[in-house]
This record gives sequence, C-alpha cells and structure tokens, in this order.
Amino acid sequence: MDDTRKFLEKIGIEDTSKDYVSPKRFNDGGQYRFEVPGIQSPKTMKALLDSARENDIFIHRVTQTKGIMMLTDEEITEMVELARDYGCELFLSVGPRATYDTSATVHTQEGSRIGYRLRGYDNLVYAIEDVKRACRLGVRGILLYDEGLLYVLNQMRKEAEIPENIHFKLSAHAGHSNPGSAKLLQDNGLNSLNPVRDLQVAMIAAIRHATDMSIDLHTENPKSTGGFIRHYEVPDFIRVASPVYLKTGGSVAANHNWDTTEAEARARIKQVKLVKRMIDEYCPEAIPSPDKSSDLAVPE
Repeated sequence: MDDTRKFLEKIGIEDTSKDYVSPKRFNDGGQYRFEVPGIQSPKTMKALLDSARENDIFIHRVTQTKGIMMLTDEEITEMVELARDYGCELFLSVGPRATYDTSATVHTQEGSRIGYRLRGYDNLVYAIEDVKRACRLGVRGILLYDEGLLYVLNQMRKEAEIPENIHFKLSAHAGHSNPGSAKLLQDNGLNSLNPVRDLQVAMIAAIRHATDMSIDLHTENPKSTGGFIRHYEVPDFIRVASPVYLKTGGSVAANHNWDTTEAEARARIKQVKLVKRMIDEYCPEAIPSPDKSSDLAVPE
C-alpha cells in the first residue's frame, strides 16, 4: 500500500484528516456561498428571493432540477430576469436523461445505478440542444448528470460553440465520491462538483486538497436521499472544503425533482437561516462571498 500511496501523492492525491484546513477561496475571497436547489418555476423562485430579502439573507445560487426541457421559453426568461435583478446565479438542469427516455432498465433496482446519465447518440444530441437553448435565453449555469456530456460541452465551450463564461456543475446523482474522480472531472472542465451526500468530513477534505473547483455540499437532504441533516457539520464543511456552496433547504422536499410550492420556498429560507445561525455561532470568522459578487455566473 505504501507504493500506491506514494504514487497517488505524486499525482496530487493525498490522504487528509478531518483537521485539514483549506487555504483555497472563491475569486472574490469568500469561503462559502448559499445555494438553494429544487426551485422549479418562476413563481417559486420569486417567493424564495422575496423571502431571502425579507430575512436579510443573500442566496448566491438557485438551482432547478427537473430539466430545461420542462420549462417554456417564457418561464426561463422570467427566471433569468429574476436572477439578474437579484444578482444570483441560476443553474438549470439538462432535461433528457435516463429517467425521461424509453429505458425500462433504469426503473429497476439494478438499473437505478444508471442514474440520470444519457443513453445513446440521440439523447446526447438532445441534451446539447437543451443546453444551447438555455444559453440563448441568457442562462450561464448548467447542472449536468453525465460525464460524457461534460466532456462534449467543455469542447464546445473551448471552441466558442457555447458561451465561454458558462459554468458547469455536476449533480450528486452522478455518484462521485473520491479525489480521483474529482480530478478527472475538473480536468474535463467542471466548475463545481456536488459529491455524494453522505461523505465524512475527512473524505470531503481529500477531494478539496486534490482540486481547486468549488464543492457543493448538502446541509440537509430530501427524504428520498436519507433525510439526514448536517447543520452542526457546516463549520467543518467551510473549514475543509472552501470554496464551498452550502446546499440548503433540501429537507423541505420529498425528492430531487419535487415541485416546490411558494410556501415551501419560504420554508427553504428558514433552513438557510438555521445554517447561518450555525456559522454565526460556531465559526463567525468564516468569510462569505459578497452579495452580487462579479465572480458569480449571473445570467446575461
């Protein structure tokens, strides 16, 4: 094992403890940002942002998870305008994935391991078209579930086939949980990684040590992914994983594609307040990214 560990160290992958302290930051100097996922429509996004303003909390990123193809042009445009006016990122997810196509296998216990990846050439084309449509409407953040799609989109971004300032984020549903996978994804253009939800603090630290991209960590989870809440670990998340997005409000939803209501959107802001209280009490020295930072992938 010693030889294996030495080789891993040679390529930038090292064992780390839960006491690791990340020296890395967002370009604006911040250590952490707030992200609220599962906001599927303009009306729930408006309720979320209005409630954030009322509670004097800034949300850096809002994420839609059902798919670009499930939104009309008018709905996307309204969400883009809401994000632009507020000054936050808007990430829309790619629509055609295994659960949406003709796959029978994906709905079985064994086939569920396929996750939300794309099946076949046509679905790859459809996914790229989904992304191009979002880009045309001003979106600059895309949530992905497939590593092959990331590879292709990164090549398109390099060749200016899609905007050069678009950011790619990979979902926890892609199942990545180790520093080798994280380095591979970063080398293929990933800007933000959401690893699986139940990693221990030392495991998260090893991913951070090996990579520079932001890491997205769930502070709580829907019932469908365990329903566990990690609020007391948030100071550790910031310490070992900076720069980190704190994904907050998930326990309000029953599952990943939950149609959040306006009341539930406001309840998600309460979850953000609870997380912020943990930061204020247990690590008040932690530095948040500034409100409306120029480093954010705000829609155009």
